[in-house]
Amino acid sequence: MSQTAVQIIAHGAREAAEAAAAALDADPLLEGATYSILEEDEDRGVWRIDAFPTTDEEADGVAAALRAHDGLTVVVEKLADADWLAMSLSGLPPVEAGRFFVYGAHDQGKVPADRVSIKIDAGAAFGTGHHGTTVGCLEALETVLTTSGAPQKVLDVGTGTGVLGIAANLTGTPVVVGTDIDTPSVRIAGENAEINGAQAVFVEDGDLSHPAVTGPAPYDLVFANILARPLIELAPAITARMTPDGRAILSGLLRTQEAEVLEAYQALGFAVEQTIHHDAWSALLLRRGG
Repeated sequence: MSQTAVQIIAHGAREAAEAAAAALDADPLLEGATYSILEEDEDRGVWRIDAFPTTDEEADGVAAALRAHDGLTVVVEKLADADWLAMSLSGLPPVEAGRFFVYGAHDQGKVPADRVSIKIDAGAAFGTGHHGTTVGCLEALETVLTTSGAPQKVLDVGTGTGVLGIAANLTGTPVVVGTDIDTPSVRIAGENAEINGAQAVFVEDGDLSHPAVTGPAPYDLVFANILARPLIELAPAITARMTPDGRAILSGLLRTQEAEVLEAYQALGFAVEQTIHHDAWSALLLRRGG
């Protein structure tokens, strides 16, 4: 835990802010960092990043990553003494995406009865549901559920907290397998599934070759909420694990990276069914053979 709670704020042009956000996501030492990126002033073209580090090391890493990008003004502000974990959690409101309601323990009393509720607390694994990429994936899942009903088998590549696989199981998918290259994430995803009463298998796997992944294949829906480069590199492996008419929900990429990611998947026979944008981030719903 940080000895002094801080908030790190960066202002600048969209291109610089997006590049800095991509750098934060690409740094394995900062994968647990909580931050947001948004357009603060449309008329002046000013974008803003707010980061809330929970350790001194994370604060130093985030500040250095942001300051490495020309065009960003970075300010580190000390916050008043408080229970920093409780404070940071209270700053994460529930997420509503389609029928889904993702919340933390601090919002236990706000859960509506008519939604698919998923309890995910901020922690060591990525994916509380607040990041624009995760919201976009949930919205794309809503499209799949509305147009085709629940998939029979779902593969969640880069599962993080397991929120996407959990969402799929809670809406009717009987077979859910999640993978991650991070050992703590695999453990945390399993714990979150148990907390939410979801049935899913989570394994450590970087190339989709684990027997727990290959055994249930092919999958009619694959989530891959990772980064643009791994999305491209894993395109053949993801395709090999899918049904001929399956769908893929891809995210973790910036709007500026859409074209190169799409090129890799269109070359393998995918067509775009839906594109969802949140701030600088994109989520793509693709159909194989479409």
